[in-house]
Amino acid sequence: MFKFITSKPLWVNILAAMGLILLLVVLFFISLSWLTGFGKSQKVPNIVGQNAIAAQKILEDNGFHVALQDSVYVDSVAKLAVVKQSPEADAIVKQGRTIYLTINRSLAPMVEMPNLVGFSIRSAEMYLQSLGLKLGLVNYKPDIARNAVLEQTFNDVEIKPGTKIPLGSTVSLVLGSGVGTGEMDVPNLIGLTLSEARSWLTSLSLNIGSTIPVGTIVDTNAAFIVKQTPDAYVEPVPGQKAANKIRSGQLLGIYISAVAPIKDSTQTPSNQ
Repeated sequence: MFKFITSKPLWVNILAAMGLILLLVVLFFISLSWLTGFGKSQKVPNIVGQNAIAAQKILEDNGFHVALQDSVYVDSVAKLAVVKQSPEADAIVKQGRTIYLTINRSLAPMVEMPNLVGFSIRSAEMYLQSLGLKLGLVNYKPDIARNAVLEQTFNDVEIKPGTKIPLGSTVSLVLGSGVGTGEMDVPNLIGLTLSEARSWLTSLSLNIGSTIPVGTIVDTNAAFIVKQTPDAYVEPVPGQKAANKIRSGQLLGIYISAVAPIKDSTQTPSNQ
């Protein structure tokens, strides 16, 4: 074989080599379009909103490769549905291109319930939104803290700060509506347990303010009220008692003790 090559004049071998190189270059460029899929493109179908499994089948049936890029949680989108695709729908790409998908999670992540008591309604709503929570019903009850959050509830039950709830949950609030204009007799809480007093005051749209313990108390709710501010009665004239007045939404300060007080039999029992 080498004798055949060396037996030829040098210029013949040079021309043959140049011809071979030219042939290889031509063959390379001819096959380049086949190797790269040049000129073969197609439109990306819209699979946003489709179930992930169904979306994968649609893409693969169209000759695309599929890869999961990320997962998020959107409560307004079906579980395991495609939230985003890249390239986007109707983009013109080469055949066999990989389409990256972002899928909606099947379970909502949990977040801690904040303490919104004392917040304004606007601040409370912004705080909830920053955590991925929603503001639900807003109710009002008479209270001196006008337009401030008094209670926070989830599924109609009061929820404590730090409690874990699903992202996207709806939280309802109770706000203070201010002090009422109408007056009522100050209820006489002396001798009632704290639990009983709370129930009664709630029905009157009144609230307990400061609670001061007297002595050692094991069960606060079962403790007895031994003193209150304002008092149930006043003495406009020494020796003559009259019912004291209060407005809805105002606060009563109380003193509680584990020992029940001795009731004053001279007090008017009109509020008992």
